[in-house]
Amino acid sequence: MITIIMAEDHQMLIDGVKSFFEYDDNINIIGTVNNGEDLVKLVSLKKPKMVITDIRMPRMDGIEATSIIKKQFPNINVLAMTMFDQPDAIKQMLDAGATGYILKNSGIKMLSKAIVAVSSGETFFDPNVAFNFMNSYIDDNITIGKTDKVVLSNREKEILHLIANGKTSKEIASDLFLAKTTIDTHRKNMIRKLNLSSGSELVKYAIDKKYQF
Repeated sequence: MITIIMAEDHQMLIDGVKSFFEYDDNINIIGTVNNGEDLVKLVSLKKPKMVITDIRMPRMDGIEATSIIKKQFPNINVLAMTMFDQPDAIKQMLDAGATGYILKNSGIKMLSKAIVAVSSGETFFDPNVAFNFMNSYIDDNITIGKTDKVVLSNREKEILHLIANGKTSKEIASDLFLAKTTIDTHRKNMIRKLNLSSGSELVKYAIDKKYQF
């Protein structure tokens, strides 16, 4: 049995996850909290097999809470479930001791896969988080989740729409008040996410999908 304590400041998300696993014979959510301080206290009291935590929470964030938990209970595995896909956020959670990182918009099936992997000692990463950063961490004991649905961020969709309208990276950067290098990075990430081979394929994809974003 995989016993879990979940920390998340949006109660609706907690209720949804609990409801999904309510009749699962292998996964048991034995406690939930809405902030990092209560997470540390409840983990000390109940000593679960693993923790699922958001990063941004009141009173104590998930990074600090993870660091404290891993120092006190190194055998408890931590899975981050968040909206942050920035490399800095990923690195801070890894440095704190998390061995899994998924995005909230990846869905409950991805969460199920992550729980099984992380609870068994593997390291699991959502396929939609910063692969360029992750490449330096990948080894034989790391699982990359697979999904049939490509998840683009709102910013990526915005840039894709501008690409479809014939805008260059320089023009997009000017329109969005961003650096050209930032737009170039978004282009590379979209090429990787969409399993394309070049910038020209990205342009073609953007035109084909122009009215879907």
